[in-house]
Amino acid sequence: MSSEQTPAPRTTDDAADPAGPRPRRLTAAAALSALEGLALVVAGIWMLVLGAGADGGDRQQAVAGGVTVLVLALLPLLAARGLMARRSWSRGPAVITQVIALPVAYSLLQADSVAIPAGIALAVVAVASLVLLVHPATTRALGIKGPGRAQEDKR
Repeated sequence: MSSEQTPAPRTTDDAADPAGPRPRRLTAAAALSALEGLALVVAGIWMLVLGAGADGGDRQQAVAGGVTVLVLALLPLLAARGLMARRSWSRGPAVITQVIALPVAYSLLQADSVAIPAGIALAVVAVASLVLLVHPATTRALGIKGPGRAQEDKR
């Protein structure tokens, strides 16, 4: 018999260890957040390009809208970066992005145009992201303590 001990089998809780590897759920949530941010960048640039060919007040409105959308794209992009780096602060902006995306998806679903598929896609991404972001493995990987658990570290 060998005196070496065999390592214990890995469990799903090991993947959620803050010092261990990044859980796939966290990576997926970061990817979805980045996808939303990139979609906003594309939309903002598209608005700016369309506004360049507009006249007077329409041009100003398009430029203002495009710049606003580009600035809004920073929220999910920064959240995605923070999620990939396992920063606990990043879950808040990521959740806020999804909560804002749900009414936008609903309004897209009310349209009678090609916006309906975009609304469906946005709703699916927002709900999937929320599920991933509130999953206990994601919470543990980010080092976020639940209600009443902050006292556990002091004991």
